[in-house]
Amino acid sequence: MDSDVLPFVRISGLFAALGSLIYAVGDVFLLAPKVGPTRGVPVPIDTVARPELRRRAALLANLSILPPRRLLWGGLLGVFAAPLVLAGVYPIYQGLRPAGVAWALPPALLFAYAIAVGPFVHGSFIYLGDTAQALRAGGAARDALFAALERQHGVMQLGYAVIFLCTLVASLWFSAVVASGRTAFPTWMAAVNPVAATLVWLAVKRALPARAREYTEGAGFNIAYVIFFALTTATLW
Repeated sequence: MDSDVLPFVRISGLFAALGSLIYAVGDVFLLAPKVGPTRGVPVPIDTVARPELRRRAALLANLSILPPRRLLWGGLLGVFAAPLVLAGVYPIYQGLRPAGVAWALPPALLFAYAIAVGPFVHGSFIYLGDTAQALRAGGAARDALFAALERQHGVMQLGYAVIFLCTLVASLWFSAVVASGRTAFPTWMAAVNPVAATLVWLAVKRALPARAREYTEGAGFNIAYVIFFALTTATLW
């Protein structure tokens, strides 16, 4: 790797790891109700009458007890951190570039696309939580609020699907190119990508004390990105 590029690779990688860490804090604000302040009791979700919300009933109930400021900053931390995370695409591309642009550019662009879509999904938790909390009012508006909740949830699911698909393909492509031995990364880095790191984290999390699991609830994907960017940066250092 050219010496004039290396400082930018290092800075970009550190920014990305920091951004992923901030993202993870936002996840905890949104998805770890046992940590930090809450208010009231969860809004009950009738999953018999609303079967389409069955898989997200616990999430919506948890969002309904978050104080407004916590809900706001939980969503915004991810939005504000996203540009930092996006910087991590640069060291990925530079590390893969010795294998050829045709092999390096597609996974870099796929990672960039997934990261760019992320703030929309993360910020949408604010509106999803606001709608869930508005259900407390009851009355004639309740059915309309449930309908809005279903639409919001459906839109978020589409965003998640795009993020998952792009990240999965980019991760597999990254590992395949690194395994070829033609990149600036050591070949063992082929075992490290966001998807693999997420799976490892989920396995390791089971062995953690209950309190540690509570403090990292919902943050697994971004913790995996912290690990990924830390290692891609360290191996190119």
